[in-house]
Parts: sequence; C-alpha cells; structure tokens
Amino acid sequence: MSTIPLPQSLESRVAERYAEIIARCRTAGVTVQDDAGVAERIRRMLLVSDFAGEVLMRQPHLLGAAGLDWLRGGGDVATRAEKLHLPEDEAGCMRALREFRDAEAMRLVFRDANGLDALSDTLGDTSALYEALLQRALVWSEAHIAERFGVARNVEGEAQRLVVLGFGKLGGNELNFSSDVDLILSYAESGQSDGHRSLDNGEYFARVGRQFVRLLAEPTEQGIVARVDLRLRPFGSAGRLALPFSAMEQYYQREGRDWERYAWIKARPVAGDRSAGKVLLQMLRPFVYRRYLDYTAFAGLRDMKARIDAEVARKDLSENLKQGPGGIREIEFVVQLEQLIRGGRDPSLRVRGLVPALDACEAHGYIPGRRVRRLRESWAFLRHLENRVQMLRDAQTHDVPDDPMLRERLALGLGYADWAALATELAQHRAAVTEEFHAVLVPEAGAHAAAPADDTALWRAATEQVLTPERLRDSGLSDAQTLADALNKLPQAATVRAMSARSRERLERLMPQLIAAARATAAPEICLRRLTRLVQAVARRSSYLSLLEEQPAARKRLAQLFAERAFLAECVIAQPLLLDDVFDPRMEHLPLKRADIADEIARALKALDVRDAEGDLERINELKASLAFRLGLAFSDGRADAVACARRLAGLAAETVGAVLALAERELVAQHGRLPGEGSGFSVLGYGSLGGDELGFASDLDLVFVFDGERAQQRSDGARSLDGVRWYQRLAQRVMHWLSVLTRAGRLYEVDARLRPDGAKSMLVTSLEAFDAYQRGRAWTWEHQALLRARPVAGDAALGERLRTVRRDVLLQPRDPERVRDEVREMRRRWRRERDRSHAMQLDLKQGAGALLDIEFLLQGLVLSHASKHPALLQHTANAALIDACAAEGLLDGAQAEVLHAAHEALLQRSLECTLDNRPRLLPRSASIERHCEAVMRTAEALGFDFEASEDAGPPTWGGVSPGAA
Repeated sequence: MSTIPLPQSLESRVAERYAEIIARCRTAGVTVQDDAGVAERIRRMLLVSDFAGEVLMRQPHLLGAAGLDWLRGGGDVATRAEKLHLPEDEAGCMRALREFRDAEAMRLVFRDANGLDALSDTLGDTSALYEALLQRALVWSEAHIAERFGVARNVEGEAQRLVVLGFGKLGGNELNFSSDVDLILSYAESGQSDGHRSLDNGEYFARVGRQFVRLLAEPTEQGIVARVDLRLRPFGSAGRLALPFSAMEQYYQREGRDWERYAWIKARPVAGDRSAGKVLLQMLRPFVYRRYLDYTAFAGLRDMKARIDAEVARKDLSENLKQGPGGIREIEFVVQLEQLIRGGRDPSLRVRGLVPALDACEAHGYIPGRRVRRLRESWAFLRHLENRVQMLRDAQTHDVPDDPMLRERLALGLGYADWAALATELAQHRAAVTEEFHAVLVPEAGAHAAAPADDTALWRAATEQVLTPERLRDSGLSDAQTLADALNKLPQAATVRAMSARSRERLERLMPQLIAAARATAAPEICLRRLTRLVQAVARRSSYLSLLEEQPAARKRLAQLFAERAFLAECVIAQPLLLDDVFDPRMEHLPLKRADIADEIARALKALDVRDAEGDLERINELKASLAFRLGLAFSDGRADAVACARRLAGLAAETVGAVLALAERELVAQHGRLPGEGSGFSVLGYGSLGGDELGFASDLDLVFVFDGERAQQRSDGARSLDGVRWYQRLAQRVMHWLSVLTRAGRLYEVDARLRPDGAKSMLVTSLEAFDAYQRGRAWTWEHQALLRARPVAGDAALGERLRTVRRDVLLQPRDPERVRDEVREMRRRWRRERDRSHAMQLDLKQGAGALLDIEFLLQGLVLSHASKHPALLQHTANAALIDACAAEGLLDGAQAEVLHAAHEALLQRSLECTLDNRPRLLPRSASIERHCEAVMRTAEALGFDFEASEDAGPPTWGGVSPGAA
C-alpha cells in the first residue's frame, strides 16, 4: 500500500473525483461514514482505477454502511451470486449480471489498492467471480431454452447438461482483472430433448451456448460481463459450438496439436455439469499427458513461440507484459514445458495454476530452486502490474500505457517513488525471465551445428549401402568389419524403414552427430555399435531422436555411458525408457530411503489411467528399472559409494516386492475374498544379499514366504471361497510369478525360494509355527548362518515382528564356539572348492581366498558363536553393520575391524564395477587387492577361522541348495 505523497496534479485529480462521488452519494441519499480512514482508502482506489470511480457514480449505495462493511470484509462471491435475482426477461437479466459484476470488480480494486488482499487472493477472487457469473448465466440460459424445447436427454432418457470448461487463467484460478474467458462447451452424450418441439442434443446445446454467450458478451448500456472466446474448441471458429464427449475424444486423438495440449493443461469445469466435465478431463488426459517423457514438447513450444514472436513483431508488442520478450507467457511456457514432458509419469505436475506447478517442479527437482525463485518473483511482479494496468480503465490490455500521467499513477499506486523506479524493476524482471526461458528452451544449436564432414560422408555411405571396412579404418575407427555391418544394416532395419519422413530427416541429421560423439569417447567402436542398436530400438519414438538431435550435452553423456558401462548401456537398449533417466535434471536427487522409494512407486501407480494387474505390473517394472539405473549412474559417477549403492538396491528390491505383494493381494481378494482378521497374515522374508542389505545390480532374490498358521485354518469370504492354506499358496505363487515374469517393460527379478524349510521338495509357503519348529529342531548350522542375513521385507507388519522374534530366539541359543568354528570353516572350504574361479592371474571377488564370502562367513561364525552372550549382534544383517557390531561387543579389535571394513568396501566396489561392465566378477590380481585379501585371511586365522582348502566333504545340501547359497 503506497504511502508516497502524490504530485500536486495527481492530488488535485483524485480529490476532484472523490468530491464528485461524495456529491453523487448525497444526491442518492447515501451517507458515507469516514471512520477507520475510509476516505483515504477510497482515494487510493481512485488513484489506481478510473473504472472504480465510474462504478461508484452509477452505484453510490456501495459506499453506504453495508457497502463499506462488504468492501472491507469480503466474503464468498459464489454465495452472493446465488442470492442475485435475475429477471425473467433477457434485458433485465443482462442488466443484473452487469451490475453485479461491476460492483464485485470494484470491490477487488478497493482491496488490492489498499493492500487488503495478496496477489493470489485478487487473482483467485477474480476467477471465483467469473465462475459464479458463468454459472448463473448458464442456469438462466438452460431454463430459457428448456421452456421451448424441453430437457436434453441421452438415448436412455437420462437428463443431459452442458459442460463449460474454462481454460487459460480462468482454468488456472488466476484470472486477470479484465481478461476474456476462454471456454469450450461440450456435453456427455447424443440424444434429443423431450419438449413438444424436440431438438437433437447438438442443436439443443448450441442454442444454450449461444444464449449463454449473449448474456455475457453482448454490449449493453452497462457494458459487458465478460469477453467470451470459444475459438479453442475443436476446429476453432469453423467447428460446432458444442460437441459430445465421443467427438471430443476422437478429435484430439486424430487432430490434436501441440498448442492444444498446452491449453488443456489448465482446463477445468467451471459451470454446468461439473461431474461430467471431470469425466471428460479423464478421457482426454492421455492426449495432454503422454505415458512416456515427451521431449517432442520442445518442438511444439518452439513453434508456438515463433508464432507469438511473429505476432509481437507485426503488431509492435515489444512492451507487452504478456507476449513481449521476458513476459508472462515465457514464464508459463517454462513451467508448462515441464508439465507436458513429465506430467504423464508424475501426477504432482498435473496442477492448473502456475505457482502450484512451479512449486511441484521445485519439490521434485525438475526446475532448480534458484530458477524457481526468479520465475516466481517475476511472475508475481508482472501479474500485479498487468492487473493494475487493466484496473485503470477495465480494459483488456497487456500494454503499459504511453501516457506519462497513467504511468505515474501505476508507479505510485504500487508504492514506487516514480515511473522510472518502476520501469527499472520491470526491465530487471523481463531480463531475468528471458534468461531463464532461453536456458530451459535450449536453442536449436544442437540441430543446426554442423557435424564433421567425414562423419556425414560415412553415414551417407551407410544409407547407400556402400560403407566399407577400409573407409572406416581410414577414418580412424578399428573393428571395422563389425562396425561397417552395423552401420550398413541400420538404414535397412524395419523400424527405420517405417519412420515418418520427418523422423527420417531428423535421423539423417542425428547420425553424423552420434558418430562424432562416439569418436570422442575412450571406446568409440564399442560405443558406436551400441548406439546403432539404440537408434534402431527408438526409431519410432521421435521424442528421443528429437532430444538427441538438439542437445549436444545429452549426446555426450549418452556416448560416454555407452562407451564405459556395458551393463547400463544394455539396459537402455533393452528398455529405451531409461533414456529419460540419462537426461533427467533430477539425477542428483536419488531416493535414499525406502520410504522415498515407496512414495515414488505410489505416485507412479496413481498416474495410471486404468488400475489393472497388467498395467500396474508394467509400471512397477518401469520404475524399478529407472531407479536401479539411476543408482547405477550415481555409482558410475562416484556420487554413491559401493556400500550405500548396495544398500539402496536392497531397499529398492524390498519396496518392489512390497508393491507386487500388494498387487497380488488386491487381485486375490477380488477373486476369492479376504481371510478374517487384521492384516494379511502373510510375510516375505528376504535372505542372502537382499536380507543382508547388500544387493548387486544383477542379483536375484532369495525369498521365503511365511503365513500365520492360525489364520490359515479359516476360509476367505469371497464368492469363490478358498481355505487359508490354499489362499496363502496362491498369494505366494502370484508374487513369485509377477516378480519374474517378462513384461513389455522387462523383468523385475529372478527369484529363488529354495531356502525355505525342506527346500524345493516342500510347499512354497510355510506356516510361522512350522518355520519356528524347523529352525529349532532340524536346521543345519549353515541354515542358521543364512538366517542371520534374513529379515522381513514385505507383508503383514505384525507377522513380521513375530518372525523377527523367532529369528532372535533361534539365534540366541547357546552354542559351542569351537564346534561353530569347525562347521563354518568346513562349509567355507567346501564352497570355495566347488565354486572358486580364482587362478594365478585373477581373483574371484566373491569366492576367492580373502574375498567377500570369507568376510561374510567370518562374521557369521563370530555372531553364531557369541550371540547368546551379545544379543545386540542380532540387530543387524548387513556385513558393514556387523563389523561395527562385533567391534562394539569386543569380538574384533580396532585394527581387525578396520581391515575388514577396508577389504569389504574395496571388494564390493570392484564387484559392482564388474557388473556394470558386463564382466564376470574376476579381477586381475593387483598389489592393492592382494593386500586386502591377505589381511582378511590373517584376521580370519587369528580368530580361529582358517578358510584354507580341505578335502572334507562338508554337510549335505538342503532341499537341493548347496551350503553357502545363502
């Protein structure tokens, strides 16, 4: 609220206008009470708006006691609109609507000019005002048409109403003071009205629509209610005024253009049958938000911006606050681009207002916080100034006026010393917006940058099927025969031949760039062969080709990945969807906790248009692959160490199992009902690497399924009832199948369930009671070693706690340390003898002497020997945590713990690196690795665990699983 004194000329002008209004109030018999500074507030309003003064001259009663209370207190405009009496005659209705609009608009000016409302309140209340006016005008129009033609109905006789969808700033609840309203009219189903003079629904709703627009937009002595723009409808001005939902859906599937996708981001029902309107939005959601990350939105945005820029130049709109450089539209484009690219996969971006969308982009890392703050501040500044420009004369304009007096009024009304101060800040904001817009849009330098002439010639030769190995060798590329075959075959691939002409042109520009990018890597031939396979895989997805063509940084990152990380490269080729992660700006923001991963899975499933088992499973596959891939990139880039990466991979697996279990239970309940009682009575135990929080990139899952034996005595309550044991058996079977089945999005995990009691010969599921009895009475020592690394990873929380108690009680049993050492030594020796692939030149990182399994067996031997006296050891399943726990309990001294930690981290690091390079976990022996392994062996020997090879046979296998498989 401005406290700056006005220049004499302005002071006189405002005082004169105020005097006129007070005189008009006296004439009308309205007493204006100047309490609480009312006069000063009215003067501030008159400084800001000539329109407000005109309204008061026409409606002086607004300054009476009740009017002043209303001006200062506000209230719900929708409630006031409902109480508005609309005469039955058209002229009277139009007059009442206009008077109501003017009074409410003047109230908005009064509150804004006096700092009683924030910008968000002003924009929101303006939107609410017009929404209420649209609703009242529509109800009057419907009644007017129904008198002559009856009520519109579908073929089943159900009544139909018009659906009025608001777009642009109305749809986003951020309407300008004097904006037009962008609307689309539709209705649910075809049919006829039931009146004496029946009309088909198309003509019926066209008449309702014409009457509706006439009430709002036809000029009268009182002006208009709102300028209504219906040109966003299918086929624009040439299209029918109102279309049924089926025709709308067909149009957008076949004819919909990029600019229409941008428009529909903000669409919402604002009048009429709002429930039906929500159904229409759901029908059209796949048109607006694509299932995959949609980088073609860049091209659509460029086309739109080019048209706007041409219009700006033609009409000299360089100072236009909306469309000019650094204007409001550029801010909207930055945000809407992210919404279109990612909204299909992230429902949090499907918000209509710009500020909520900016907040969502910041919260999920799509737009950096610094950029969000600049855009938010500039948007608020520009929108406030735009609103004040329109409040001056109630004119639909986005141009700052040329008149010096009007400029001074704008500046003083906004609290600036003069126009120069306001203009300086305006220039700063526009420059900031321009900078951010260009940074996000990314100029087409990538597309127009010239590729090396030699690489362009190479690709041309490949397209003509004349590329020879000799020519490749001459260009500096080796492995020429294989590479020549790959490049020559690519243009002839079925997916490439089926490309559209536009996509083929893009490919012609892209391939020389990819060849050049591959040359810049450490392994250009390997990289280029993989890139050709990727291009073949994505040939029909122009979105990815577009991004690679336009962004040199994206090409460089992809080429480096394909040259250096075979496993990740093969993942991308098999699942091109993972390209989204290569280019994701959130790459630095990895989900670190299971709760974060669970939230991502929940959001991903919520984004699906239809919730069914197949769709859910495919989406879970996509997200699991995405998160694992991002972890691989983080590890490869050095942003996550080996221990943290393995722990996060285990957390991802646990949450994936949980999601699949929930899906399986949902489907089973739908078919057979639930078992009585709280929870499911079903738990999944993770063994091995999963249980030990040390999963690799290609690890399988060792799972054991346990159910509540008491619950299993009952039957499910569905129409196709099952006894409890069969219910649990089917649940486990579904989980096993869905975890390992191959879908279009890949396979989740290979699963091994043979670690259950009695192994493969037993039932897939085991009751808690049977599991307890087996572990206490029949399990081998090595099975208790496996149990040390077991933990519930999914399922019924209460049953999971009971399983933890069983595990703890079993492992707390006193044991003879010497016997434990003997059995653990013999088991380890046998396992090394059967599986160790080490030789004089290479070390098996898992099975070799002093390698990962030696560390694991050593820790398990210590825990089994001493858990009865040191129960705190049983709180951990991960090797790194067990090292610390053993040291804390005095079972390892500081030097021994340090040796084991260093060796474990170094060996795990190299093991994960081998997986990412698609190499066996065999490492050339080096001095550093040998030092770690020798230190592990010395530590093991000092603690009584000499793992040198022995000829003893060792214990028998359990259910076909060899000892040590855990």
